[in-house]
Amino acid sequence: MRIGVPKEIKNNEFRVGLTPASVRELVANGHTVMVQNHAGTAIGLDDAQYQAAGAEMVATAADIFARAEMIVKVKEPQPVECAMLRPGQILYTYLHLAPDPEQTAALVKSGAVCIAYETITGAGGGLPLLAPMSEVAGRMAIQAGATHLEKEHGGRGLLLGGVPGVAPAHVVIIGAGVVGTNAMQMAVGLGARVTVIDKSVDRLRQLDLVFGNRISTVYSTASSIEEAVLDADLVIGGVLVPGAAAPKLVTRDHISRMKKGAVIVDVAIDQGGCFETSHATTHAEPTYVVDGVVHYCVANMPGAVARTSTFALNNATIGHAVSLANKGWKVALRDNAHLRNGLNVCEGKVTYEAVARDLGLAYVSADSLLA
Repeated sequence: MRIGVPKEIKNNEFRVGLTPASVRELVANGHTVMVQNHAGTAIGLDDAQYQAAGAEMVATAADIFARAEMIVKVKEPQPVECAMLRPGQILYTYLHLAPDPEQTAALVKSGAVCIAYETITGAGGGLPLLAPMSEVAGRMAIQAGATHLEKEHGGRGLLLGGVPGVAPAHVVIIGAGVVGTNAMQMAVGLGARVTVIDKSVDRLRQLDLVFGNRISTVYSTASSIEEAVLDADLVIGGVLVPGAAAPKLVTRDHISRMKKGAVIVDVAIDQGGCFETSHATTHAEPTYVVDGVVHYCVANMPGAVARTSTFALNNATIGHAVSLANKGWKVALRDNAHLRNGLNVCEGKVTYEAVARDLGLAYVSADSLLA
């Protein structure tokens, strides 16, 4: 199979779909890999490394899209990239379609076979291709929040962990999944006062057994969220409904009554965000202020630590990439129900139920297309 890796073009996105090591794996399986010139240069993966791994270097994205049977990316295709997709071509990347009707429509129109990292499941019931980036984003959320609590960045002028004789900042984490757990680990390590909110009592019990009195665990209700948010200096939104738009758990009214100079970090922004006042921002302009509350809603947070993120992502994605290339998409999806769950759009049809429901589109099961 001819596999293409274009350079990412989203704002300040320096990750790359395949590392040289991943290229080597695919070439060893008998496939041709084309990589756009300088696709990984910004993170120290130069063209010579890709050539040594067996890649063909290609000058333009247009040439990659025209020749490749499978496109491997990191972020969702931008409009100019969607326009270059063709019927039957495999697109293997993050998509986050539920809050993005324009991208969904473009992918439907393309006729491509679009497999989303974020909805591929694992044997343990998790989302193994989303998990590494959620780990990065959860840890970065605390770094970003701590920075923007500084007065020069619009915050309250607080040191997250305080100092002897001065209370630490109060960090509220909504969602105790991968994002929330990693955010919690960072916040606890920095000495903050941490409250974790989740609707799973079992998960809260697990965290309590590990962290004891270093955190407070709270069952998620509208009342408990409101109470915690109004007392918070930093709120991390780490809620996830796989493939679907994130629920709006923090309302505009809550925001209006929060402490002035408090910070929110909406890690769920890729799925539309879990704060009613959220809209996506970029690394170039990461924040805005609503009612005195600093909003950090960067839609590709792991892109800021692009080298770490690229290697972590490739560890999770390369196995399925090899399977898709070796077997073709139909056989690979028939053979692996977890990979099949990643099929979001296929040959002009929406094949992920939550996306179809949230966007009001017709749903066609992946199974029906593979029969």
